Formats: sequence, structure tokens, C-alpha cells
Amino acid sequence: MSEKKTHGLFPEIEPNKEYELACGDVHKIYVEESGNPNGQPIIFLHGGPGGGCGSKQRRFFDPKHYRIILFDQRGCGKSSPLGEIKENTTKDLVSDIETIRKHLNIEKWILFGGSWGSSLALAYGIKYPKYLIGLILRGVFLSREKELNWFLKDVDQFFPENHELLLSHKDNINRDNLVKEYTDLVFGSNFDIAKQAAVAWNKFEGSILKLLPSSDLNNFDDDINYEFELARAKVQLHYINSSCFIDGNAILNEVKVLKNIPIEIVQGRYDMVCPPKTAYELKKQLPHSELIIIDDAGHSASEDGTLSALISATEKFKALS
Repeated sequence: MSEKKTHGLFPEIEPNKEYELACGDVHKIYVEESGNPNGQPIIFLHGGPGGGCGSKQRRFFDPKHYRIILFDQRGCGKSSPLGEIKENTTKDLVSDIETIRKHLNIEKWILFGGSWGSSLALAYGIKYPKYLIGLILRGVFLSREKELNWFLKDVDQFFPENHELLLSHKDNINRDNLVKEYTDLVFGSNFDIAKQAAVAWNKFEGSILKLLPSSDLNNFDDDINYEFELARAKVQLHYINSSCFIDGNAILNEVKVLKNIPIEIVQGRYDMVCPPKTAYELKKQLPHSELIIIDDAGHSASEDGTLSALISATEKFKALS
């Protein structure tokens, strides 16, 4: 039996172009292109909501083949205003993706999205299937109540000490409504209280991303960018308070419009952020898709098996047109 080939990240590269696009009346979206300017277009949809893109995310794609497009969603990363939640919904983000496609004169492209990025990829794909070459999805998330409850409540069955830090951030916190508690803190007028709550909120998710998470829950980085941490938490809580402005069950019913689109789904077996059953349910609705379960991985895209499967998918999709 031949040994299965494993894949690592491609070498570091710098963008060919960086610019801002005005989207709506409030936001300017940071967009960058790297790799082959005449290559097969692929767009990376980052997670969160509230995350952002970085140089590592260019490295999922062969720069000799792909025209690699990254952008920071409204209120995120290098987009401005940072942390802004006005005119910031899933419908707006889907519109922004389409604005980017038109601006770049792209006829069809591949969407690559993990976690919240998978939600966006599916929402865009359902609305604009004619512009898709294919979808590569990781850690599928549909923001249904049972998924949010898993992340914010049930996961304490596996990570009680991590969850306890979230609960003990302030006295008498209501464990049954953590979203409201942290929304009040993060959006409060006291910046010191808000920034510390934002760090606690973001650190909780970061602490459960991998199958083998860091054992040091109290590590403190003196170089924390509080402005970014606060913006990330504000955007994420804004979305979670509205179930991320999507109907996950409706998406499952509507994805059949993608029945002719090549789709690869990569899912960690022990994903504590986005339970594997959601990816399984998506696969059942799209029998032609390929679901790859990584048995020794959690949620993070950087775990060896997940990383290898994602890059294998981008290599496989080179053959698509």
C-alpha cells in the first residue's frame, strides 16, 4: 500500500496589489491579490465573525497557479472603520464578495472558507451559483441554536477549566446568557473593562481550537493589540446576537442548487467549535461532495491532517475550470 502524500504550506509570498473598496455608506474593505495575476482565481473567506486575514493564509495556494484573493470583512483586520457593526450583516458581506468579483472582472472563481468562512461561502454560493468553479470548506458552521449552545455551553463537558475562566471573568456572571453578559461588557463605555472582556472572550475560543490545546490558560501577551481584540469581539458578538444573520436550516435546504459544483469538505473529528455533525448533514444534502474527516484534529486549519487535506484540495482543484 502506498503511503498517503502529505502537504505543507507553500512558501511565504507578498501581495502583488493591496487596495480598499468602498462598500455601502460606512465601510472600506481591504483587499489584496497575490500569486499568479493571470491564474485561476480563488478567494479566501476568513473566520470569526470578526477575524481577519494574514500572510499565512496566502500559503494554502500554489502561487504559480492561483490568483489568490484575500479580504478583511467589514469591521475586521485592515478594513475600516475597525469594529464597526453598522451596515454589517451576512447579506452585506455576501454583497461585498460579489463587489470584489465584479471589481476584479472575474467570471468564475473558487471559494475557500473555514468556520464562519464556510457559512459565507455557502450563503454566497446559494445566491450566485453561476459564478462558482468550486467550494473548499472547513469546519462547517451554520449558526443554528444547537451549534451556538455547543460552543458556549456544552463544550464545558470537555474543557471545564477553559469555560470556567470565561464564567469567572466577573462576579455573578449569568452562565445561561453569556452572550448578553459579554455584549454588555464589550460594548460598555469603560474601555479598560471592555478590552479585558474582549480578550477573555477571544481567548476562550482560541483555547479550544486544537485537539491538543495549550496547557497554559493564563498566558498573557504584553503585546496584545487591544484595539483589534475589542473589534473582533464586538463584531462576533454583534453577529451571534442575531444568529449570524443566517438561517442554517434554510441553507441546508437550499444548498441543492450547488449539486453540480465540486465541493470538498474538511472536518476535524474533535472540533470543539463547530461540531462535525453539521459537516455530515451538509454532505447528506450534497451527496456529490467529498467529506474528509480528520481523525486526529480539532477546529484549527493549522493542524497537520487538516492542513494537508486543505492543500490537497487546492491542488486537486487546479484541474477545474
